[in-house]
Amino acid sequence: MIRNKKLIAWVEEMAALCKPDSIYWCNGSEDEFQKLADELIANGTFIKLNESKRPNSFYCHSDPEDVARVENRTFICSVKEEDAGPTNNWVDPKEMKDTLTKKFDGSMKGRTMYVIPYSMGPIGSKISQIGVELTDSRYVVCNMKIMTRMGKEVLDALGENDFVHCLHSVGAPLKPGEKDSTWACSKEKYIVHFPEERLIWSYGSGYGGNALLGKKCFALRIASSMARNEGWLAEHMLIVGITSPEGVKKYFAAAFPSACGKTNLAMLTPTLPGWKVETVGDDIAWMKFGEDGRLYAINPEAGFFGVAPGTSMETNPNALLSMDKNSIFTNTALTPDGDIWWEGLTDTKPEKLTDWLGKEWTPKSKSKAAHPNARFTAPSKQCPVMDPAWESPVGVPISAILFGGRRAKVVPLVYEALSWEHGTFMGSIVSSETTAAATGDVGTVRHDPFAMLPFCGYNMGDYFAHWISIGKKSSLNKLPKIFYVNWFRKDNEGNFLWPGYGENIRVLKWIFDRTEGKDSSVKTPIGFVPKKEGIDLDGMNFRKENLDQLLNVDRDEWLREVKNIRNYYKIFGNKLPAELRSEVDQLEQRLNS
Repeated sequence: MIRNKKLIAWVEEMAALCKPDSIYWCNGSEDEFQKLADELIANGTFIKLNESKRPNSFYCHSDPEDVARVENRTFICSVKEEDAGPTNNWVDPKEMKDTLTKKFDGSMKGRTMYVIPYSMGPIGSKISQIGVELTDSRYVVCNMKIMTRMGKEVLDALGENDFVHCLHSVGAPLKPGEKDSTWACSKEKYIVHFPEERLIWSYGSGYGGNALLGKKCFALRIASSMARNEGWLAEHMLIVGITSPEGVKKYFAAAFPSACGKTNLAMLTPTLPGWKVETVGDDIAWMKFGEDGRLYAINPEAGFFGVAPGTSMETNPNALLSMDKNSIFTNTALTPDGDIWWEGLTDTKPEKLTDWLGKEWTPKSKSKAAHPNARFTAPSKQCPVMDPAWESPVGVPISAILFGGRRAKVVPLVYEALSWEHGTFMGSIVSSETTAAATGDVGTVRHDPFAMLPFCGYNMGDYFAHWISIGKKSSLNKLPKIFYVNWFRKDNEGNFLWPGYGENIRVLKWIFDRTEGKDSSVKTPIGFVPKKEGIDLDGMNFRKENLDQLLNVDRDEWLREVKNIRNYYKIFGNKLPAELRSEVDQLEQRLNS
């Protein structure tokens, strides 16, 4: 029996608006998943993969116009425009609700409205939050089953308490007797957040981050606003546990823009003997202060929704092993024997495939077999290196926070902040080349502060100020140390200077040592950079002269960077914290001294 009167009333209100043929309350069971998967197969949306190769797994391809997050159609509808800030699209909440009410009116005709109660984080944890998504997409229900804790247990934990309201429709009502398309969506799309109401309305897209409303919409945009109001952090960060050969264990969180190696780092296979890396989460971290004054983090998700192309047994074996069963693949290619393939999966391309558009593909084809943003949805518990504490309700204590992005020049392999405020400054100047994870130009460099540019649910100037305020809530020796990494620095011929992947443990080892207070650094104008002997190169086939370039801090390049930062900061106007203006001034002074 459902006790939450507010939930019942909201479901009835939204059903009256959307006019579904029926309402189904999801219980989160395996039988329910199989029933929906069978219906998707019958509809032509899912293809069941070869049971002997990939048990209980499914393949599908989306509409070619529904393949990525639609940032230009994503809105933060705060009451005041200044609260959305210059990095978000804003529309007056009343105006947007008037627009969307017309869109949602009858949008679920001929379909079922599925009610998905879900917990972001372990059910009952003080760091977790509960949401309810209403959707007319069985694809969404199946993915949410993997990505969240959902169903009856969540309703029991919710009781009479409030929750984040999430409404989603593919925007494709069916007339009586009309056959459904294999991937229903609308040409017009809206991904809309009302932070003051803790409300999300998503219309027109059936694709991942636009439709799985627990992911970016709740876990970052709405949660970041909640975190500011309540004094915690909701961040676009992986979480890993790192154990030294001596058995000392520490937890790091790291923020990288999409497709910059986050999943690879979260599931790193170390090349240094005796070191162990275990996964807590690959994408999102929620952090709250514990009674001891340290920041404790949980991964609010229960699954991985990762970029498939480029993932292989060489680059990320643990990711591949995570998806060997009970998984969903979207916009990859399909092999003749009923398995999946994408560029980078194997050295040799298959002789024949069905590409992500459903067309025959051979190695001679000019197009790619898989979409560059093709995805896998896999349960976290299947990852062979999940940390034993990954579902701990109290979270894990964070010793270091890493920022990073794709920069061919300027930024060294790794450097450490001089203070928490300097670390906040480092987070605010993250910049990276764009990727296929978002619609728009690919390969251009853009600022992506804290890797949160598309995900911050309020004014980013206020977000910077919130980070600075977090630093004042605990003593410095209990706060995580902050670092910046750049695996992507290139030489003058355009070759990567650092091999990356499993070798990144060598950089993590230096960071690990620094959290223990080991003196293995040189102070430079931008922060603490490793001494040459500080990076362990034992057993590595590596040209040591490359290390000189990787750790080089070129004053002239950085002075040009300062001009770029000042120019970028202008967009925040008087919302930019004075502490960050001071950090730029101090950086310039150090570079000129």
